Amino acid sequence: MATVTFGPSCAAPARFGLVLGSGGVLGAAWMTGALIRLADRLPRPAADADLIVGTSAGSVIAAALRCGASHQEMVAWQYGEAVGGLAGPAALAAQEGPFPPLPHLRLGSLPLARAALFQPLRVPPWVGASAFLPSGRGQHTALRALVTALHPGSGWVGRPTWIAAMDYGSGERVLFGAHGAPRAPLPDAVVASCSIPGWYAPAAIGGRRYVDGGVRSATSLDALRGTDVQQVWVLAPMASTEPDHPLQPHLRLERRIRQLLTLILVHQARTLAAEGKQVIVVTPGPQELAAMGANLMDPRRRQDVLEVALGTPPLSAAA
Repeated sequence: MATVTFGPSCAAPARFGLVLGSGGVLGAAWMTGALIRLADRLPRPAADADLIVGTSAGSVIAAALRCGASHQEMVAWQYGEAVGGLAGPAALAAQEGPFPPLPHLRLGSLPLARAALFQPLRVPPWVGASAFLPSGRGQHTALRALVTALHPGSGWVGRPTWIAAMDYGSGERVLFGAHGAPRAPLPDAVVASCSIPGWYAPAAIGGRRYVDGGVRSATSLDALRGTDVQQVWVLAPMASTEPDHPLQPHLRLERRIRQLLTLILVHQARTLAAEGKQVIVVTPGPQELAAMGANLMDPRRRQDVLEVALGTPPLSAAA
């Protein structure tokens, strides 16, 4: 792992936030290992953060933390060895493959496509591009079963937890669990946050369709602007502040995308630092990038990624 700190020192923050970014199946495995490695460095246990923001894969980890899942249970899930109420969802997850099912032959979102064409200044290009992907067929059966097993009630978790998704009609970010956001059961919110356009069917909540929050922002770190948290820990599986330099063309392309996402993340971190917050950004290092490969949805690499994340000592830098 690599860590970079932005902003003033904050040895004992009164309030700290945890931001868990998108990154697919392998991002979730990496964050599981990273949280265990960082346990002694966080001001308090991750589950006790004053605010947790989860996007896509990060929403799954956020739900697990807030629902009281132990590190042992989270590791067992990654190994496919979950027991008790999580055994059934784990068995369903084991059936998932590294590639999406064939999508429907229709646009993912006609309203968003129309907005991207006629209001380009309002819709970021990558958000608009998601509208032109075919409508996905995938169903988050295992994910819904997992979150339902963790949180069988119909309400929200007790402590402030924001789950980021994107309204597939407008392209706007929605933070389920935040003040003023649409009401949704936790499993519905997590499924929405993880519904990759073109891969999974959009999640329907309150008459609107929602897709992966990572389309709008890989971490949703900027959502913490103006909040009262003093220290923010960011786990960003899709960024890399200690990049490697692979030779394979497909990996070189993946690293270029990472470079862009890292620049956006650094800009957001510096913006929060200008408010007086301390922001600690944690990203995969070269060994973890090698274990991940180019397809972050490949479950066959999940255990390798977890083991490398658990065994790699964090590096530290300041910015």
